[in-house]
Amino acid sequence: MLMPKRTKYRKPFKMPIRGRAHRSGHIAFGDFGLQAQEQGWISNRQIEAARVSIARQMKRGGKVWIRVFPHLAITKKPAETRMGGGKGTPEGWVAVVRAGTVMYEVGGVPEDVAREALRLAAHKLSVKTKFISRESIGGGLL
Repeated sequence: MLMPKRTKYRKPFKMPIRGRAHRSGHIAFGDFGLQAQEQGWISNRQIEAARVSIARQMKRGGKVWIRVFPHLAITKKPAETRMGGGKGTPEGWVAVVRAGTVMYEVGGVPEDVAREALRLAAHKLSVKTKFISRESIGGGLL
């Protein structure tokens, strides 16, 4: 599973996710991508499950780029615990995804293979997504 090697704080605040992505909204590496249409959290398990489904569908041909990383620790209190007693223990890691973020990119495969691989990956994620290509958005940033 993906997780940071070290963090500054063990139990970070939950910040609101507002606005659209302004940094990672273009295809930078591959020819096709999977772009988030809404904001949310993507867990490290979801990221890995989507990556495995892409690799299997492409039969390990081409190349896959993962553009999101789970930097945020999520805490949880045990079930049937009374109020108070401080913040719960860290349970997992999530990536904060804004609308417009390109989460996965693939290259070196035909469009129909890439479309099917990213469609299967989209079913593993908890946000609505859209298939995009380098030609459809004007070639990305160069």
